[in-house]
Amino acid sequence: MDVICQAKSGMGKTAVFVLSSLQQIDPVPGQVSALVMCHTRELAYQICHEFERFSTYLPDLKVAVFYGGVNIKVHKDLLRNECPHIVVGTPGRILALARDKDLSLKNVRHFILDECDKMLESLDMRKDVQDIFKMTPHDKQVMMFSATLSKEIRPVCKKFMQDVISHDQYYLILKSLFIMPAFPESFF
Repeated sequence: MDVICQAKSGMGKTAVFVLSSLQQIDPVPGQVSALVMCHTRELAYQICHEFERFSTYLPDLKVAVFYGGVNIKVHKDLLRNECPHIVVGTPGRILALARDKDLSLKNVRHFILDECDKMLESLDMRKDVQDIFKMTPHDKQVMMFSATLSKEIRPVCKKFMQDVISHDQYYLILKSLFIMPAFPESFF
């Protein structure tokens, strides 16, 4: 089930996708299972920290963050030595690593955009996101989160999705670490 979620800052959007992803990932050595992208390196670092914080008791799970402003060789060496299960980063750096074949996206099961509106409104960043999206498997969960989601950008978001649930249709809650409709009986 694909998800578009809009909620004010501080309402727990990051916790929703971090916990949901952690619950669903079965770490396979050498395979990236989840890809999380955002528009700034600061946000990427914060998201990576949240994954690390919530995965304290999952010692086999590896998380890494990739963004510009750091020598790309450092990131390439990290990927060569220890492939993470969860990759967090900015589209430009993720695309560069994937195009250079240092980052394989062929096993991604969770494709997550935080502050999706900011990434998809910028045409250059949208192009990078689209190129990355095409490198991932067709069969994956797509989740998009934002504090501000204009009516104009919603159709763009939905183009990335197949089986979409939007906050307009249901109130989303975190239940048993899965994203579920608040009213399951209306879901069937």
